[in-house]
Amino acid sequence: MLHWILWGTDMMERISRNTRIFFEGAFYSYKALFRWLNPATYLASKVLAPLTIMIFFVFIGAYASGSNNASFYVIGNSLIFAASSGIFGVTMSVGGERWTGTLPYLFGCPANRGAMFIGRAFMHILDGMLGVFIGLGWGILLFKLDLSQANPLALLLTILVTTFSTSGLGLLMGCLSLITRNVMLVNNTVYFALLIFSGANIPVEELPAWMQVIANGLPLTRGVACARTIIAGGSLTEIMPLLKEELLIGIILTILGYFLFKVFEIQAKKLGTLDIF
Repeated sequence: MLHWILWGTDMMERISRNTRIFFEGAFYSYKALFRWLNPATYLASKVLAPLTIMIFFVFIGAYASGSNNASFYVIGNSLIFAASSGIFGVTMSVGGERWTGTLPYLFGCPANRGAMFIGRAFMHILDGMLGVFIGLGWGILLFKLDLSQANPLALLLTILVTTFSTSGLGLLMGCLSLITRNVMLVNNTVYFALLIFSGANIPVEELPAWMQVIANGLPLTRGVACARTIIAGGSLTEIMPLLKEELLIGIILTILGYFLFKVFEIQAKKLGTLDIF
């Protein structure tokens, strides 16, 4: 009986410790990432930058396919902002440890690797959701996006799952920062590939067959489709199969990213690339 009590106490202490590592690591990593930004610059990057991207793609898309399709591009590019935070933000959180010279200390500490690794994405999931809301807000103000038929909870769940899946991709990309000097080249390539393959600006069904195969294996594709369905008046039951697939993709990417994180940690230590820029 005493053995089980001690085991339970130890387990609770581990859970408490790992939870603290998760949230504290998430907060301080996010705070350190934007240490060089003042509030005005940060707000400009979160409010004005999405506006310029929105105007660019919506006007080009509406001109090419008709002004009645503006909402198609507004919704798609609003979800793209989640990918921006998920890919670039999470990658910079992992890579920032290396750029600031703190990565050896991170690897040297006895903290749970899973709590540290996954915690790096937590704040960027919230940040990505904020970016989506800002994008939708610009759509309402400038392009008369109609959300009157949307189920708020279903839309919120869609945004959460989509942001999580893109953050999983960001964790996977972030692992590359442990063994390469120019991970941003890879990130930009992946980000612009999502602009094409995800259906944000080009309907997936209009892509060539081989591109549709790639699109269906990427995060964001199903999230964009779910958001459009919900805003058009669809129900949560209607999008649930796609939403589950989007969540599964995010989980797979996160697990794969964690596995590579462990592998690249060992590799980086062997090659001595922890502090090489």
